[in-house]
Order: sequence, then structure tokens, then C-alpha cells
Amino acid sequence: MGEVSAFSEDYATARQRLLQAASGLDWSIESHSIGIAGPNGEELTFDAICSPGDGCENAIVLSSGVHGVEGFFGSAVQLALLNEWSSHSLPEMRYVFLHALNPYGFAWIRRFDENNADLNRNFLLRNEQYANSPVGYSELDSLLNPKRPPSRWEPFVLKALWEISRHGMPALKQAIASGQYEYPQGLFFGGFVPSKMQTVLSESLKRVLNGIQRVVHLDFHTGLGSMGAFKLLIDYPLSERQRNQLTDLFGLNSYEDCGSAGVSYDVRGGFGRWCVSQSFVPNYLFGCAEYGTYSPIKIVGGLRAENQSHHWGAPSAASTKRAKRRLKELFCPSSLSWRSRVMEHSLQLVTQTAHKLDKLSPATFQAS
Repeated sequence: MGEVSAFSEDYATARQRLLQAASGLDWSIESHSIGIAGPNGEELTFDAICSPGDGCENAIVLSSGVHGVEGFFGSAVQLALLNEWSSHSLPEMRYVFLHALNPYGFAWIRRFDENNADLNRNFLLRNEQYANSPVGYSELDSLLNPKRPPSRWEPFVLKALWEISRHGMPALKQAIASGQYEYPQGLFFGGFVPSKMQTVLSESLKRVLNGIQRVVHLDFHTGLGSMGAFKLLIDYPLSERQRNQLTDLFGLNSYEDCGSAGVSYDVRGGFGRWCVSQSFVPNYLFGCAEYGTYSPIKIVGGLRAENQSHHWGAPSAASTKRAKRRLKELFCPSSLSWRSRVMEHSLQLVTQTAHKLDKLSPATFQAS
């Protein structure tokens, strides 16, 4: 249960604890302010934290907070690992922690950034356009994005169940959550232009991964799936060699291609596909480490209420505070059993990944 203590109550505390632990291990810290203050006037910053590892050919990248409020869990994993390594030696490879990729959402208890963009829908490739919406999103806009503050008595669940009965869960999931580029105050908005974080990450990852040949990148998320269940989700087309790599590292049938048949769905502008496409290193393998919390209807209902309060409510209103508390619970349950379970699994996941990556032959990771 000791790992549960790595959870922090807010962004500022999480960042302070992580930087202190990293400094104690003599890790390098590269900080990038987004130029916006947090709820208590604190500077909001994305941090790239790197272990000593000159001459290493292998690296593990662990990222947190792409979806803001989900950073409570990802940050706790990063801190727990640093605390564990303060008394144990690291494997012979470089570690890179990308902390709070969406510091605004983390600090203000939002899934989205300061421009209401879902960063995991914003990483479109160079030839792709920030335009259009999935089939069916427009007819759901009034249900998903009502232009009024949230109310305790809205019949959202009943309306959502009706839409599921009409369209089926897979089709509805794809229509709602795969990414839209027409409704800037709506849910799952991917933005109209690339976010600043794209530029920051492009430059930062080139520096911290200089000289590395093979990367395994785990991006920590919460929300999809049953309570405490784990899924390794892939948001980019896999070659046969990449499938073999994933199997060697994580086991047979260990991952799920993004598609509406499972807990996931096809997304536009995914962070993983962008990372793999950038050629930061010769061999880059990415997986979204997803841990389940509440039901999809509760998740969307919570996102809807918080989004209403953000755009149409007052920051000091009781309904706004209630929506924020609810959203935090939906993506970082207060249950000690959930926290203990996901922390134990995530720490084992990182440890086993490092061990297997260290043992795999370089030929296994040669590009197709």
C-alpha cells in the first residue's frame, strides 16, 4: 500500500514532489512554462526529467497528463518509481519522464488544455487537416455540449441510453470520442492548429533521446475499461515486426489495436502515432497504458458537466466545484483498493518492460 502515498492532491504538489525526487537522484530537469497560472497563481509547466545514461542505446519514456486530470495517476506512477529507485540501482538504460503534458488541465481539473483542445486529438500529421467531425457528432452536439451551467437534475443518462439503443455502443463511441474539429467549445475538440506542446515535445525529445537507438514509450491514462482493469492500447498501424516486438515485451495478446470493437476506438490526432512518425530514434514503440475507472456513460456525463461549468458557469459556483470534484473522482478514484491495484500493476509493468528490453537482442528492434 506504500505506493498509494505517491498520489498528490493537486498539480502543484505533484510537480514539487516529483522534481524533489528527481533532483535527489541527480536526474536532469528541463522545464517549459506554458505562460498561464494555476488556481493558486502557481506557474504551469511541462517537465522533461531524464536519468543519467550517456552511451545507452535503450530508453524507456513514461508520460503523464496528456489528458490533464488523468495526470494524478500518471504523476503518482512516476513519483513512486523515483522513490523506489532512490534505494535501488537502475537498469542500464535511459529513462525519460514527461510530466504533465497538459499542465493546464491537470491544475484546473480538466481533460482539455487552455484552448479546450484534447491534446490526444491534436497531434495530426503534416498532411492532415484540422477540419470536420465524425459522422454523427453534429446531431449529438446539443446533447453533449448544452450552452448552460450544469444542473443536478439533467436526464443525461436516460438520453445517453436512448442514443445507445438507437446506434449501438461501438458506433456511438466512435462518433463522440474519436476527435472533432468543428465545435471549439465541445467535447473531444482537437483544435484548429497544432498546440504549442507539439513544438515543445518535438524539440525536447530530439535532445533527450539523442544517441538512443530503441525506445519503448508508455503513456499513462485512466478512464477506459472496467474498474482497475488494464489495457495496452495502440493508436497507429502496426507492422508485423512491431507486433512481434509488443508480444516479446508484454506477452501474447497483450495489446489492443485502436478500434471500436474493444474498449478503445479509432482516434484522429493521437499522441502515439505522432511520436512513432517523428523518427526521434531508429526504433520507437509506443503504447497507451490505460487503467479503467467508471462506466462510459458516467465518464461522458462527467466530462459534459465539467465542460458546461467551464464555458457557461462561474468558477466560484457550487455546480462548478461539484463538477470538478466529480471529474477528478471519475479519472482518479479515491478508492484505496483501486489506487493500490493500479499502482502495483503499473510499477510491475515498467519494471518488466525494462528487464525485457534490456534482454532483447538489437535485431529484434531493427526497423521493418
